[in-house]
Amino acid sequence: MDGDPWQVLEAQFVKMAQRTGHVEAKIRNLRIGNVLTRSFKQADRLQEAEVKRVRSQFVFGHRGRYVFSEANNPARRFEFSEERIGEERFYLVPKLELTAFEFSGEILAIELPPKVDLRVTEAPPWVKGDTASGGTKTVLCETGLKVQTPPFIEAGAVIRVNTRTGAYVERVEK
Repeated sequence: MDGDPWQVLEAQFVKMAQRTGHVEAKIRNLRIGNVLTRSFKQADRLQEAEVKRVRSQFVFGHRGRYVFSEANNPARRFEFSEERIGEERFYLVPKLELTAFEFSGEILAIELPPKVDLRVTEAPPWVKGDTASGGTKTVLCETGLKVQTPPFIEAGAVIRVNTRTGAYVERVEK
């Protein structure tokens, strides 16, 4: 669309009484990274972009730069700035396997796996029988992400977090 590749994040069909239906989609520009909501009518025509999915892994982050490498060719590296990565940086741990999108020979964006394992670095103490706090507490993970967890999670534990919602899924035994 408009000469750039876009990724559909969410889409739903909307039909009002006595009107033709349309699709409302939340889309992300893979080249720039901005997200917008747009309506598409039945007559709208879009060309499918030749986007290649490349298995990759996160190598390291330093001073606002995040470096990745291809899984099949570790010597081929690419990087993104903190502004380009956005909130996804909170889920990046070394050797994390993910998908990169390549368009016209250029890596444009990454896609995280649905869940990642993060180590808890700070967790407030929990007193058994304390139900006034609602049964959850906020912990800080190794990447700087703050997550609401059950009260039994302590510092040093490894937890699985949903990358779409940022919600605690389960404790991981490692």
